[in-house]
Amino acid sequence: MPLADSIRPKTLDEVVGQKHILGVDKPLRRIIESGKIPNMIFYGSSGIGKTTVANIIANSTDMNLYKLNGTNCSTADIKDIINSGGSYSFGKGTLLYLDEIQYLNKRQQQSLLEYIENGDITLIASTTENPYFYIYNAILSRSTVFEFKPVEKDDIIPALKRAMMIAQSDMKLEFSVEEAVYEHIVLGCGGDVRKAINTVELCMLAANNGRIDLELAKQLTQKSSMKYDRNGDQHYDILSAFQKSIRGSDENAALHYLARLIAADDLPSICRRLLVIAAEDVGLAFPNAIVVTKACVDSALQLGFPEARIPLAEAVILLATAPKSNSAEAAIDMALADVERGNTGDFPRHLQNKHYDGEGAAVKGQHYLYPHDYPNHYIEQQYLPDNIKDRVYYKYGDNKFEQASYGYWKKIKGTVK
Repeated sequence: MPLADSIRPKTLDEVVGQKHILGVDKPLRRIIESGKIPNMIFYGSSGIGKTTVANIIANSTDMNLYKLNGTNCSTADIKDIINSGGSYSFGKGTLLYLDEIQYLNKRQQQSLLEYIENGDITLIASTTENPYFYIYNAILSRSTVFEFKPVEKDDIIPALKRAMMIAQSDMKLEFSVEEAVYEHIVLGCGGDVRKAINTVELCMLAANNGRIDLELAKQLTQKSSMKYDRNGDQHYDILSAFQKSIRGSDENAALHYLARLIAADDLPSICRRLLVIAAEDVGLAFPNAIVVTKACVDSALQLGFPEARIPLAEAVILLATAPKSNSAEAAIDMALADVERGNTGDFPRHLQNKHYDGEGAAVKGQHYLYPHDYPNHYIEQQYLPDNIKDRVYYKYGDNKFEQASYGYWKKIKGTVK
């Protein structure tokens, strides 16, 4: 049996991390201790205690525990559990632990619903993806969602030392371990306790004369310390943190998230997000930002990693330290909102393509005023449809560039709406 499984916690007090839901007087702990278990969904990355807690719940309530995995189970498997569970005369009901529920299609998830509603099973489902995107809404409405978070370093290191102590006792061997080994393993596990314990076990198996040093740990620890799935929440969380750091003008945080994206080798996402930021967050406060950013993006795509990191860093620092304005985004969103509401109207006659007016036209002729025939290439006339002729979408930002534009047009037009 793998070391991580052999030392799996048997009580809530032994669970590593998750104090926000399992600590004294915290919600999930109170529910478990009440003995009345509702349908629940455990949401979080792998190796952080979801299955362990489900086992503890089953043992503490004397329920009949069944396990299925969404990657390979079928509707028939669910029905088999219901049928076999009904034959038991002992226990306090059937607890189904369904791992990776997001892999069940809508029809399979719906098949669970009738058994949840009539009380044949109590469902504890786990998922590494956002349940509000991947789980059928009717199941969500009948379940309580608990988020499990990556375990902090200060919680993992004692768990690793406990695993080492138990393994030495079982193997009847003694190991000499450098303290830096634990730190390095923790950095390499990304908050995944199971991965960290598995690495400890590998170190013990590969130890030379019972000695586990930092060099050995480096050889056996996975390169990336970051959990990252290009189709999952981690992908969007990192990109969100990346953009918000640039928007918030924190170049150091932005560079940190850029480094994480580079470590994940996700050049396309970096480039796309930088172009979005240049237009959305810097915008008209520094219009040349998108030109420079495009040049940096093109250079990065041609260079590839590792050299691509240099123009990418240049773009990130430029955007983070540039003045900010979202006036263009706000303006187009307001205009789109009018279009989506059907608040449009016909084109003013003088803006239409030249053609003959019908007999019912109140005003015949186009009467378009050509701005280039007038001083400063401007003449006032109506451009918006009649029903929204006074609508104002764009409001000048309070930055140097937009205020200069505001001053120019105020002088030319006499006033700016």
